[in-house]
Amino acid sequence: MSKKEPRAWFVYMVLCNDGTLYTGVTTDINRRVEEHNSGKGAKYTRARRPVRLRAAWSFPDRSSALKEEHRIKRMSRKEKEQLLITL
Repeated sequence: MSKKEPRAWFVYMVLCNDGTLYTGVTTDINRRVEEHNSGKGAKYTRARRPVRLRAAWSFPDRSSALKEEHRIKRMSRKEKEQLLITL
């Protein structure tokens, strides 16, 4: 039995058509953005298409990515915008 190679997890932020920011987690950013734009993504983004990728951060495992997603989702809009500026 061969060991699976570890894959990176990403936390990403997209700008929705209505100006809101959506944050999510994935292993494939391009695929996930395409899913959002085709209506197969999160329920939140289905009515707010198209979305544009604004930022992505890499993490070594799902757990750390989910913790960061949670931290970002708790931020205010102003804090999220500040985070995007510091990239």
